[in-house]
Amino acid sequence: MKRILLSACLILTMAFNVHVNAVNVTITTQQSNYNNQALLQTMQSNLGRVLTEINAAHQDNRDLNLAGMPMDDYSKRMLTNIWSNMHFYCDDEEVVEEGLPLQNGMLMQNIAYIVEPDDEAFESQQLQMGCVEFDKSGQITDFRFSLDVHTAATFGQCQDVVETERRMKILKYVEHFRTAYCQKDLATLQQVFSDDALIITGNVVEKYDKETGISAASVTYKKQNKEEYLSSLSRAFARNKYIEVKFSQIGERGIQDECGGITRSKNNPNMYGVTLFQEWKSSRYSDEGYVFLLWDFTDEERPVIHVRTWQPEFVGGKKMAEEEIFSLSDFEL
Repeated sequence: MKRILLSACLILTMAFNVHVNAVNVTITTQQSNYNNQALLQTMQSNLGRVLTEINAAHQDNRDLNLAGMPMDDYSKRMLTNIWSNMHFYCDDEEVVEEGLPLQNGMLMQNIAYIVEPDDEAFESQQLQMGCVEFDKSGQITDFRFSLDVHTAATFGQCQDVVETERRMKILKYVEHFRTAYCQKDLATLQQVFSDDALIITGNVVEKYDKETGISAASVTYKKQNKEEYLSSLSRAFARNKYIEVKFSQIGERGIQDECGGITRSKNNPNMYGVTLFQEWKSSRYSDEGYVFLLWDFTDEERPVIHVRTWQPEFVGGKKMAEEEIFSLSDFEL
């Protein structure tokens, strides 16, 4: 993986007593040609203001007040959506992170938050990593929860499959896709699935043979279009008090797949297949399995998903064979 040249140090000072102390952010860079100290100071100040407001709102158990914050409308909406589903705060005294300079700004990754979901089924506290993007003026343009550190790192191994800027965008939209489920955000999912989207869901079925006394397990597949899938998902959102979705690189599960699960179409260079291991946990149901997403980046700023599949990790007590897991080659035509 390419050595990431930018490192950031967030020095966070806060107290949860009578009032909330300001969160102080310091960004240091080791990149020799990145010496815009004025811009770094603006980013530090802007992120510090937002983190301070998050901690204050958490302490007071209130809505966020983002009026006048150095954020664009999109990042405000993303942060507000997260806050409406779960409250969190930044509690580390010092966070050392690796970041990445982007063509139009900067990305800061792995900012640690403590989440305290209001549901006894969750652990009392959970660690959640977050990302913040800045534009060239230092304004915050995106605020999102991120994939785990290892999964994000595997995307960096994809230089031979996809260029850096596109790779970071794939990672960004995969993160937003996952977050939409956690936030029960049907509006985002409505936008991200193409009108002709195909959704395939596997279900393990066991059949008992009375003559032999042997049970055999197999997978049956249900196909849905976009309208059918989102209608079913809407009911699932209503039934469950909380939904938590995690993605991880499938290599951790023993599947040897190049480049952390990203493949590029031979027929259309704007189409990418992304295979991930998914953990789904909700107040009424949980499962683990493989998710395949066929992304179309023809519109760079509004990529869409044409295919989404889910398959169980185990079938009849045996792990699903690698060759049976859906991939880009299954949908190339």
